[in-house]
Amino acid sequence: MTNLHSPHPVALITGANVGIGRVTAIALATSGYQVVIAGRSLERTQAVLNEIQALPNSIPAIFIPLNLASLASVRECVRQFLDLNLPLHLLINNAGVAGLRGLTEDGFEMMFGVNHLGHFLLTQLLEPHLHASGQTRVITVSSRAHKRTPGWDWADLQRPTRSWTGIREYANSKLANLLFSAELARRNQGTGLSCYSLHPGIVDTEIWRALPSWARPLLRLRGLISAQEGAQTTLHCALYAPHHESGLYYSNSTPIQPALLGQNAELASQLWAHSTQWAGL
Repeated sequence: MTNLHSPHPVALITGANVGIGRVTAIALATSGYQVVIAGRSLERTQAVLNEIQALPNSIPAIFIPLNLASLASVRECVRQFLDLNLPLHLLINNAGVAGLRGLTEDGFEMMFGVNHLGHFLLTQLLEPHLHASGQTRVITVSSRAHKRTPGWDWADLQRPTRSWTGIREYANSKLANLLFSAELARRNQGTGLSCYSLHPGIVDTEIWRALPSWARPLLRLRGLISAQEGAQTTLHCALYAPHHESGLYYSNSTPIQPALLGQNAELASQLWAHSTQWAGL
């Protein structure tokens, strides 16, 4: 890699066309970042690109196609990013699905494949570039839903969504996000790369669009917050969290203890090994 210098810090964020990703992208652009948005649809992302373009003194954002349900698409996204010849100071694994059923293109349970495995491959392929860019961060949006899983059968992660609501599989994927971030931090101790996972709150965004219609009112009873409020912990981890807190799990911009499974270093190591094999690394 050559010429990784840029007059501005560079952030790559997945799924920033709506919700907390959109708020995060605009806030980073306001803070002086060159923002690269990786998502499924340029048409659906164009409004955010326009908003960033209209900010005073902003750098125009860049869109790269990315379908996290396809490992081939992840690899192509990385290729297109590297072709930009920009450094990478901040990677935000933000995109996610809830209640979406079935299998990914590569044969993994849909929510595990999109929420975890696609982001795992994206991060692994970009990690050398992150190290080449100096002091860098990886932020992975998890959820307190990780507390709802008693653990998983590894074989279930390669079967179509089995539970009626999909909540169990969503919880599995969010536990995987948390474990991945903690293991990434362990593997990068003593380097310039810091890693944080977080619960953004129960945010009123389109992530819930695939849930059964009868289940959505139950979420409102649990106190949905706005996307603006939900983005605050992501932004804290991206801009302010200290390096020595790398590997921790945040809620309300404060480190908290995850569930016991989320603290299981052996499970995190096993997940890393399985994910490496499944992602073809």
